[in-house]
Amino acid sequence: MNYAKIKKTDVANGKGIRVSLFVSGCTRGCKGCFNREAWDFACGKPWDEVAERELMEALAPAYIRGLSVLGGEPFEPQNAGTVAEIIEHVRARFPQKDIWCYTGGVYESELCVREKTEPAVARILDNIDVLVDGPYIEELRNLRLEFRGSENQRILDLRKLRGNDKIFQ
Repeated sequence: MNYAKIKKTDVANGKGIRVSLFVSGCTRGCKGCFNREAWDFACGKPWDEVAERELMEALAPAYIRGLSVLGGEPFEPQNAGTVAEIIEHVRARFPQKDIWCYTGGVYESELCVREKTEPAVARILDNIDVLVDGPYIEELRNLRLEFRGSENQRILDLRKLRGNDKIFQ
């Protein structure tokens, strides 16, 4: 897997001051995507031990609330295995920090189906706290929304959702 960027202080992609990992590769092609350059799976650099060390060091300060993983598309089959490993390593090293993940997929109709047959998808969903789901739809763009770009996208608290089958906005 390649990654486009590690943003070490981000306040736009989740609550608090966060570290954001932008993975490379997306086949969705949402019109008006803010990160079109990350559609290319070859964008950026290969994920390796140096990148993992950089990510872990960036997450270490007490003022960092957590990690956000976005893209590209973290749930692309080419990315999901490495993303699952990264998230599991972060969860083990920093259990007090929250993990957000962004996807153009819809939780119920895509990810819940894929987690039954794709272990990496299940591992990601089991280890993140918040999922921001839904494709970016340019016609539904709303700059007043927190942490998402279009009105169809949802912020799902997976810890609550997976406990009682309700979806939270």
